[in-house]
Amino acid sequence: MPSRRSLSRSLVVSELLPEFPYHPDPLATGSVVPSAAVCACCERQRGYLCTGPVHTPADLDDRLCPWCIADGSAAERYGVSFTGGIDGDVADAVWLTVDSRTPGFSSWQQDQWLAHCGDAAAFLGVVGAAELVEFPDVVETLRQEASGWDWPPQNVEHYLASLDKDGQPTAYLFRCRVCATHLAYSDFT
Repeated sequence: MPSRRSLSRSLVVSELLPEFPYHPDPLATGSVVPSAAVCACCERQRGYLCTGPVHTPADLDDRLCPWCIADGSAAERYGVSFTGGIDGDVADAVWLTVDSRTPGFSSWQQDQWLAHCGDAAAFLGVVGAAELVEFPDVVETLRQEASGWDWPPQNVEHYLASLDKDGQPTAYLFRCRVCATHLAYSDFT
């Protein structure tokens, strides 16, 4: 199987990836990957497919291109949803954009999109303890989250130190689009 690097070099992509305001770099997060497969919706080989969750009764076999997600055609044609919900109050238009026009991300439990300042936050990616060193406020938020599980303090600290972007438990990092505050939640199986 070719590597992502060699695959992306061999594909001819005539269009720039669409912009996703609530998921600014889906290539970096792994929610969009280079692919030579044909999109189930537009039936075109566009060089990329989305790998995040697709909640639908249709068997799409993870074959939706970013363009069909961005323009809403995948949601309209198949009734798909790309996220488990938004954690916070946002306008219906924001909810619709995140749910049906933004690539989601895979999580250990039910994914949740965080909101802040009345808007959905931008998903930045999966992070572990090493990446969270530069976000002490986020670590404190995660500490409060874990403390709510009635764990002794030493268990909470062990949990935070064991967060792993490539394993579990893991954390999901967001940034408020209004005030630039970083947010996160964590989960595990």
